[in-house]
Amino acid sequence: MKIAVLNGSPRKENTFAMVQAFREGAEAAGHEVEEYQVGKMKIAGCLGCEYCHTKGEGVCIQKDDIEKILPAYKEADMIVFASPIYYFNMSAQMEAAIQRVYCIGKPLNAKKVALLLSSGSPGVYDAAIAQINSYCAFTGIDFVGSITANGAENKSEAKMTEIKEFAKAL
Repeated sequence: MKIAVLNGSPRKENTFAMVQAFREGAEAAGHEVEEYQVGKMKIAGCLGCEYCHTKGEGVCIQKDDIEKILPAYKEADMIVFASPIYYFNMSAQMEAAIQRVYCIGKPLNAKKVALLLSSGSPGVYDAAIAQINSYCAFTGIDFVGSITANGAENKSEAKMTEIKEFAKAL
């Protein structure tokens, strides 16, 4: 399976460790994993101008780093959204990357979506999980689950093992 992991963190910290554990588990199971460092990209929010659906033939009028991610949305069998939680939701960079897939409608080949979420506090994941549940219901993609880590769990051996096992089982 071809898996695209979109890492919404601008830092090389907790979310990065989760992504690396996921990659290790997925590759051990024979999956192909491609990472996209969304948190370090320049991706503007959707303008709602409808250029992509009227004149652009699925191409956004804005020219920014979304063009680096669109191949993943078009080709991957699975999308993994990995993000720190900033004020009860995913990073702004991740939000923009999700909204901008609007130009093609939905990921073209993806059959599965998963979430990896990190934070400094427990109990702050509900909005992000609800958003991805709604996204999956709308696109018809199977939401296979989420793994969250907060505080001392971030980078812990137990949490990294849980993530590896989750990825191996896909």
